[in-house]
Amino acid sequence: MRHTVPTRFTRRNVLQQSLAGAAVLASPLAFAQAAWPTKPVTLVVGYPPGGQTDFAGRMVTAGMQKELGQGVVIDNKAGAGGNIGTDNVMKAAPDGYRLLVGNGTITLNPHTYRNTAMADPLKLTPIGLLLQSSLILAVPMTVPAKNLQEFIAWVKAQDKAGKDIDYASAGPGSLTHTSMELFRERIGKPKMNHVPYKGSSPAMTDLIAGRVSAMFDAASVVAPFIKSGQLRPLIVTGAKRVPAFPDIPTATEAGLKDFELISFIGLYGPPGLPADIVKKANAAMNTALADANIQKGIADRGDEPGGGTPEQLAKLTKDYYKLYGDIVKANDIRAE
Repeated sequence: MRHTVPTRFTRRNVLQQSLAGAAVLASPLAFAQAAWPTKPVTLVVGYPPGGQTDFAGRMVTAGMQKELGQGVVIDNKAGAGGNIGTDNVMKAAPDGYRLLVGNGTITLNPHTYRNTAMADPLKLTPIGLLLQSSLILAVPMTVPAKNLQEFIAWVKAQDKAGKDIDYASAGPGSLTHTSMELFRERIGKPKMNHVPYKGSSPAMTDLIAGRVSAMFDAASVVAPFIKSGQLRPLIVTGAKRVPAFPDIPTATEAGLKDFELISFIGLYGPPGLPADIVKKANAAMNTALADANIQKGIADRGDEPGGGTPEQLAKLTKDYYKLYGDIVKANDIRAE
């Protein structure tokens, strides 16, 4: 089954639009139209402290706080693959005081949690993109493959010989699970056993030890283990190479067609958030992201700074909602 891959943001056009938009939105007239905020603003993160989503929220708090003139604080509401945090903001009053730092799983979970009533992510109010990241397919040093084509040949040979190959994920129905199932689909669906973990950290521990043979995860998650020589990267899943790892080819360059995915994290408000609050929050976010130290901190992790308009994030959210729906249906992926 062929899946249409959403258009990917490029750093150059995002930052150009971000700065232009911020300049317009930061005008005295725009700010005079709304009193918000008159008290601290809470950014809800549906994951524990220390992960990529938590990092994305914390990196903009200082800049947004300075721009808005009120405190901006993080509230970690972890659990259920980010669903608890999403639901918390979905049910919040549309007054701008509870916003969601939501990653791409908000568009994936409604398809994989089939026995649970799920919030419709398309009803959230998009504010702007915080960051995006390619995924990296990594294998332990015990796997003999040195590149993607050798890995595919090895997987198929193991399958033909009746030998098990285990791959890790951060949990059933996660992006790391979904991306590997799409990969299997693209290479002819050889047998590979899914071993789900409770998060990326324990999965990485077993991947490094060679107890599992492969895993996809965000570049910033895999980066430390590539740099230390503990894992071998085979491809990145974005449209272009990751600046932090210029030697890792894209899937297309490595000969795998129609395989492009990004992990993205955006700032969202509850349904019905007024347009004037959206504009002011977007301008504050873009100003925070324009800081050179913030941009460097994001890039050094292997991610790319976000920015841009609410409309761009709305399109990205809608496109990935459809893409994940197609992948989940074709591969019968479940989180429950």
